Amino acid sequence: MFEGQQESNLVDRVVHINRVAKVVKGGRRFSFSALVVVGDGQGSVGCGLGKAREVPEAIRKAVEHARNTMVNFPLVEEGTIPHEVIGRHGAGRVFMKPASPGTGIIAGGPVRAVMEVSGIKNVLTKCLRTNNPHNVLKATIEGLEQLRSLEEIQRKRA
Repeated sequence: MFEGQQESNLVDRVVHINRVAKVVKGGRRFSFSALVVVGDGQGSVGCGLGKAREVPEAIRKAVEHARNTMVNFPLVEEGTIPHEVIGRHGAGRVFMKPASPGTGIIAGGPVRAVMEVSGIKNVLTKCLRTNNPHNVLKATIEGLEQLRSLEEIQRKRA
């Protein structure tokens, strides 16, 4: 996995690179698509997809797209999420559960990348139904968007 540090305190992580071929009259024409996650380590995360003829250009486009689609969510002091949530996108389902300090990130693949760049330190996750990185990544971010802090819920009920 590639990892980079940006000037604005954002961390990016390449989740998946796919080589695709277009068959033309003279043979095959190859291009690349890159799936990237960007986060600030304090409750903001975004994902982006970039396509280009070369890998570095695809990654650059994906990082730019991810920066423009960042979302915020609340974190608890112990570095975990406030409550259980299931994120859904397409056939992908991601179950996320808060964990006690010292547990670490129990996640695999795209979900682990999202948790690391977003600043979550202790969480239990499970990918359900599909392991397609695009759907799993978007389901994870969808689930994080659903999170509400204790203060928000109390304000809403009052």
